[in-house]
Amino acid sequence: MDRVLIESLEVETVIGVYDWERTIRQRLTLDLELATDIRPAAADDDLALTLDYAAISQRIAHFADEHAFSLVETFAERLAQALLAEFPIPWLRLTLRKPGAVPAAAAVGVRIERGTLPEAP
Repeated sequence: MDRVLIESLEVETVIGVYDWERTIRQRLTLDLELATDIRPAAADDDLALTLDYAAISQRIAHFADEHAFSLVETFAERLAQALLAEFPIPWLRLTLRKPGAVPAAAAVGVRIERGTLPEAP
């Protein structure tokens, strides 16, 4: 199975457990691996036959704008659910980072995998 990649996608959202965090927007960085079979799209050079990473990236930005969560875990889980429901993605791996959340670390975050990874033909 092939994978479409979206790396270091930055979005701003309301995220955090502290009162002061609920009043500001913070940056999150996302990396995604999305399972798909790219052969039909490659054979016909047709965007309609593959995952449109621009449309997926736009959906993620919209998701970040319309939601406010306390936990990065909740953001990651709900985003994964939305992407699996709205796009023909059988499996995804999502890494979500919150830069600057812990002063001694570049970022904190979570990595999740959802869906079923199809067997290679």
